Amino acid sequence: MIRRLSAVLLAVCLVAGAAPSVVSAASVYRTTDAQGNAVFTDRPVEQGERVELEPLSVLPSAPVREPAARDVERETARQPASADTPFMPYTTFRIAQPEDGETLPTGAAGNVQVALAIEPALRPDHKVRLLVDGRVSQSALHARVFMVTGLVRGEHTLQAELLDARGQVRHRSAPVTLYVQRASVHLPANPNNPARSP
Repeated sequence: MIRRLSAVLLAVCLVAGAAPSVVSAASVYRTTDAQGNAVFTDRPVEQGERVELEPLSVLPSAPVREPAARDVERETARQPASADTPFMPYTTFRIAQPEDGETLPTGAAGNVQVALAIEPALRPDHKVRLLVDGRVSQSALHARVFMVTGLVRGEHTLQAELLDARGQVRHRSAPVTLYVQRASVHLPANPNNPARSP
């Protein structure tokens, strides 16, 4: 109830103009609604009682300081020169798993989980997308872990891109090379070997 009374007082002061350091209290009336809640208003109401209030002290707001020229220059210097340079506030944006030069064994069937190290945590309005061999692997997501499936045997390059709220690429991770082993269809033990067909 005290909070609601304070809110009414503040509204009355703002409407009346709070230029002086002390504002005289305007008339405030108290009544009760159908649910039994106390309601305060600056208009007289039937079956309402007038509440006497003490004068309210109002402090002027501090003046807004314009940024100095050197502050503007410093902030401009922080801005990225291109999509290949990191932009604030991220201090880390890289592929942590798999490691560069890692070999994916045959048993993985070309499937690999890609995890990113991002510090501080990814902002809600930013997204990440994964590139495999220079092509977008899947749509941008607000995530730091991706699953890549069905990679063919051989060498592949993984890279992550950081997209801002407008969908623009603001940073690319360093590329990670991954070697994938896959069983050859021509191995005698492979059930898909054409030579085993009746």
